[in-house]
Amino acid sequence: MNGTVPSEAAHFDAVIVGGGPRGVATVLRTAARSAVLGGAPMRLVIIDALAIGPGATWRLDQPAQYLNNTQADATTVHPDDSTPMSGPAAPGPDLVDWARQVRADGGHPAGQWVLQEASALTGADFPTRRLQGVYFRDQLDAAIASGRVELTEIVARAVDLDRDGEDTAVVLEDGRRLAAPTVVLAQGMVQSERDADVSALAAFAERFSLRYAEPGMPAEREYTGLPAGETVLVRGLGANFFDVIGQLVADWGGSVAPVEGDPHGRLRYLPSGREPQLVVGSRRGIPYRAKPEGGRSVRPFAPAWARDEWFAELEQRTDVDFAEEVWPILAREFARAYLEALEELAPESVHGDWFAGLDAAITADEVDIVLERSIIDPRWRWALEELHRPTRGRPVSARDWARLVRRLIADELGSLSDPWRHPRAAVNGAMGALRRRVGRLTGRGAFTGASLARDVLGWFDGDSLALASGPPADRVRLVLALIEAGIIELIGPEMVIEADESAGAFRAASPLTGRVVTSAVLLETRMSKGKIPRTGDPLLRALLETGRARIHTVDGVQTHSMEATRAELSEDVTSGHNLIAADGSVDESVVVLGIPAASTQPGSAIGATPGVPSPLLAGADVAAKQILARTRVEVGA
Repeated sequence: MNGTVPSEAAHFDAVIVGGGPRGVATVLRTAARSAVLGGAPMRLVIIDALAIGPGATWRLDQPAQYLNNTQADATTVHPDDSTPMSGPAAPGPDLVDWARQVRADGGHPAGQWVLQEASALTGADFPTRRLQGVYFRDQLDAAIASGRVELTEIVARAVDLDRDGEDTAVVLEDGRRLAAPTVVLAQGMVQSERDADVSALAAFAERFSLRYAEPGMPAEREYTGLPAGETVLVRGLGANFFDVIGQLVADWGGSVAPVEGDPHGRLRYLPSGREPQLVVGSRRGIPYRAKPEGGRSVRPFAPAWARDEWFAELEQRTDVDFAEEVWPILAREFARAYLEALEELAPESVHGDWFAGLDAAITADEVDIVLERSIIDPRWRWALEELHRPTRGRPVSARDWARLVRRLIADELGSLSDPWRHPRAAVNGAMGALRRRVGRLTGRGAFTGASLARDVLGWFDGDSLALASGPPADRVRLVLALIEAGIIELIGPEMVIEADESAGAFRAASPLTGRVVTSAVLLETRMSKGKIPRTGDPLLRALLETGRARIHTVDGVQTHSMEATRAELSEDVTSGHNLIAADGSVDESVVVLGIPAASTQPGSAIGATPGVPSPLLAGADVAAKQILARTRVEVGA
């Protein structure tokens, strides 16, 4: 606090900071618990800097080209029997059921576009982010309509916490104070402060009148109106990149058509003449891999070595070295998935008893040796190192890089059109299954601090996102078409962006391909996402700077998250996910949900899926349990 006289606080039963799905789920679970106990409705206030219901990610005013990267039938905000929790069941519609109701109603107060999108939606589709935002908002409205919560909504920025008698007060940027026995921090995907690199590029752009879109949420940036025919630099090949490409293609007005007779669903892009040339790069140098195409059967993954009992033994330890003990076993699984699929797809390309070779492999390097010996056809040669370094870290000629890009296109189209048999689709599926188990090991504190920082947070998490959390298939087909049309050029791995003072322009280079390009426009399509030690969230930053919160560490090594206590499912335990201060004390009046405390809540950053245990919804129930336990309202009267 700055020493000014605080204003008188408004009092509630709980204050929820964050108006996205975690905040919505907390209101829903509070309403469900209140309905069982009876008595007066719970008085809640929910705060968000942008929008309440959709939050920042699913805000309703963003472009229709921005898509969720999860299929519609994998989205809900209501827990079912699969989610372990002690609170009462309270069924509600998932996204697909809700869309059916919108169609049946024949309209929606948010606009005609909601009816249009809901009418076209199938379970296999990737909905627009804005449509999912309407779903979240409608579920919040249903909780209010139940009469079990009285909800005050405030669009403002929370900047601090303070004591208010026995309560905790959330301090807003304008000085208002909102106090309650329980405060829930549910900010979700918080953004980082500008780092030195971004600050320098922004200052350079202003000095030379260049155009620079810095990292952040796509809906808060401007990418359209690019100069036709000119070179534009783009950094970032993850999920945001694909959204931005969809928006740019709509802005350009070009057309997309299927390539007649192509068995893999290849598209052709027909330019309008308004297109620039996008020179795109990242550390890895290649785009995220596509999600499986809706409606197609995906090859199931069953581990041969990374079995449940193996993971269970690791979960009991605190000294696991990921690189030495876990990665070699995962490497075996990825190689096995690849070779099994390749044997079915192109049996003449594989020879020898490769399974025995993998079974005997002790290190990832030995797994790569088995792959090299077992694959005959150069078209299908593949090594584990290519998961994060497509050239295996070696410099390549322009011709060899072009060949690698052509293979990338072929592999992506093959994976999309035949996800049951294509080897790269099999690897993606294996990663999707195994990354969740690695996340559980992280949450259990199994890894040493050095290994967690160096291996899991250092590279594996990024590789797993690139393979298993990619964009929708149609969006990938569009990007591939733009590459083949020459609108997008992949500059190469380990892209470096510099401010070229002599040219008065941004300069991009890949040391591995030797390609160097300059431009007056630089678009960052990478997320400035929430590594909490560098968070731009004023409330979280205030807590860290004053020692009322601390970064979660393992063996003295920092993670990317704040530390919170773990949660017990028992209804008798009225604590869990509570804030831990720098001195180790626990503030049980503050509950931290999801992404800001992700290292102690594995899986909480992922949205809820029907029939799948949801840490997000389980955490919301833990928060609701505490709200009810600490409320001053006489329940059950």
